[in-house]
Amino acid sequence: MIARYWPTGDRLQQILALALPIIAGMVSQSLLNLVDAWMVGQLGSNALAAVGMGGNTNYLASAAVIGLGAGVQAMVARRKGEQDHAGMAIPLNAGLLIALVMALPLFLLFFFGSHTIMSVLIDDAEVVPLADDYCAVRVAGIFALGMNFSFRGYWNGTNQSMVYMRTLIVMHVSNVILSYGLIYGHWGLPALGVFGAGLGTTLSLYLASILYAVQCWLKARPAGFLAARPSTALLTSTLKLALPNSIQQIFFAGGLTMLFWIIGQVGTGELAVGHVLITLILFLILPAMGLGMSATSLVSQALGRRDTEDALTWGVNITLLGMVMLWGIALPLLLFPEFVLGLFVVEPELIELGRLPLQIPALFIGIDAAGIILSQALLGAGATSLVMKISISLQWGFFLPAAYLIGPMLGFGLTAIWVFQMIQRLLLALSLAYHWRQRRWATIRI
Repeated sequence: MIARYWPTGDRLQQILALALPIIAGMVSQSLLNLVDAWMVGQLGSNALAAVGMGGNTNYLASAAVIGLGAGVQAMVARRKGEQDHAGMAIPLNAGLLIALVMALPLFLLFFFGSHTIMSVLIDDAEVVPLADDYCAVRVAGIFALGMNFSFRGYWNGTNQSMVYMRTLIVMHVSNVILSYGLIYGHWGLPALGVFGAGLGTTLSLYLASILYAVQCWLKARPAGFLAARPSTALLTSTLKLALPNSIQQIFFAGGLTMLFWIIGQVGTGELAVGHVLITLILFLILPAMGLGMSATSLVSQALGRRDTEDALTWGVNITLLGMVMLWGIALPLLLFPEFVLGLFVVEPELIELGRLPLQIPALFIGIDAAGIILSQALLGAGATSLVMKISISLQWGFFLPAAYLIGPMLGFGLTAIWVFQMIQRLLLALSLAYHWRQRRWATIRI
């Protein structure tokens, strides 16, 4: 089966042409996130723990608008497959409008409720005000974040992922420069510490929104960008497609926040290490996420041509490629965990604490890649509700209760929590592979 479905020739070129710019942009994002973690880590474990909890709470606030990106991409790619070139950007218009409307109440809720939320989630009184400051300033960027993910959906859905890559690199380079200056007070900027790290990120998000809008104005006007108001039917269809993904993102973000709370119950040192581990894991899976986004477009375009067999093959092609790629990338983390962890934490006991929890996901990363790519392929087919139900059930019905039981209650610590997280990812991959093979997604119309 592997030989039959391994991508070669033109198919491999199409995958790489679409996926590599996405991966490059996302790698730049994660590398600069690692730089952020390194910069904040120099302020101490309290600052690192605050950014970890504040950042994941901001992710919870932003998850609903983040989910719009996959919906816009699937609809744009389907229009491309149908050869509807004059209407390809109309789903983008709908996504931008929905993003701005959704962002306002989320901003108000999390901005003014930040201190209360941090007080509930964090037991350490020294960490709470730092996390509050960081979360509040990050939430101010939720409007830009929603627009950016809608723009991303358009460029990736039309196979113009280079635009996404260039813009993302500019955004994150500016993030490092601004955050560094605002954390430590360089170049005449005030030294704001943890708050400065969040402010630099928020300002860079708005810079990216401006860049995306200018490029769409120059290149996407013939496809309907801001030239036609989305109809009520299109807004409804966009919401119907994006809402399950948004709900999934909300529960995933809420699950990450809950995971940080569970780890925090074990100890502040574990919370600091947990932030580094999750940042590293998110970096490790970026190629799978980029390949998954290419699967969203290629599957949806094939279905737009009414070629179900080609859509099925794209999903398997990209999944196999992603599994092999990620196992190769994970080798340094598996073989040299102490060196990698030493880049972010200075206390030897914290390095030892994180060694095995880092090696576990590195060992199973190929299985994790399969789940990520197949979920994106199913999103491209319009099976957003199916992906949502499976993901939420495994995260909230299995992993989080197990993590709380074996962590704070039974005292098995961080390593045991990470073991159960990998079991969750294995079950997710197996379930999505079963549904992909069943092909029930082939009848969905978007």
